[in-house]
Amino acid sequence: MSTTSPLYGRTRDGMLVARVGDQVFAMRPHEGGFHLVKAWGLTGTIDDWTVADFHDNRRDPVDEAEFRRTVEEWADHQRQLVLLGRRSIAARASTPWGLSQHAVAYADGVVAHSTASHGGFALTAERNAAIPASLRTSDGHYEEDCAWAAVAVAFPELFTDFEKRHADETLRHSYPDAWEEIHGKTLEAGQSRGEDRRRFEQENADRWVVVSAMLSTHRPGFVECVARLGGRHDGEQRRYLVAEELYDIGDFGFVIDEARDERYAGPSSFIGWREP
Repeated sequence: MSTTSPLYGRTRDGMLVARVGDQVFAMRPHEGGFHLVKAWGLTGTIDDWTVADFHDNRRDPVDEAEFRRTVEEWADHQRQLVLLGRRSIAARASTPWGLSQHAVAYADGVVAHSTASHGGFALTAERNAAIPASLRTSDGHYEEDCAWAAVAVAFPELFTDFEKRHADETLRHSYPDAWEEIHGKTLEAGQSRGEDRRRFEQENADRWVVVSAMLSTHRPGFVECVARLGGRHDGEQRRYLVAEELYDIGDFGFVIDEARDERYAGPSSFIGWREP
């Protein structure tokens, strides 16, 4: 069997798993459903494995249909990687993230570097000119967490379908303006973390947003909160008490309700707190 073809089976304790090369996926039972977990380089046969062999910290809810789609997408990714023909090259280059320890040439002028701490793409000036202006860096370097997506957008023929999907997701969440420009669409609420955060910040620019909080030892049942206007890191700060059952930080922060939450100037649970 090809190392890029999924091999499905059940572990000794009944989990559905799939192996693609050295990568193993499993459906781990969790709270009445299943979570997708992974392992790498397991030895032995599938029916010898147990849940203890999977130490991945991810907890992505999944049903069997989604599980199989994930496995098949990864298998396609591996097959496409072979066809792309990327090659490791000797390159002790200096990068913004440190000295390159490993480099992979995707094509002439498009090289991915790994360093001791981080990594990303380095593009020649000619290649960099092809990056959309809204995403282009002046030095042709694109770090691996988010900025790399610009390279996949400019040179889709150098990436797998799996990578292109993740690049598009990265753009949508981290560079929503660029995503809208490229797709000619407007993102709605809930479609982009970056856009949702911007809306939150705009809507709450003149409201007190919590920047630090802890359970109050002086007022049991309340959360002692330090808040700043718009959640900014400078300017005036105030303390409030919020009923513990009402405190929910949400996606981008807790907004003080001045009609409900108590302005507070009493003894603090924050070590070393001094009123400004």
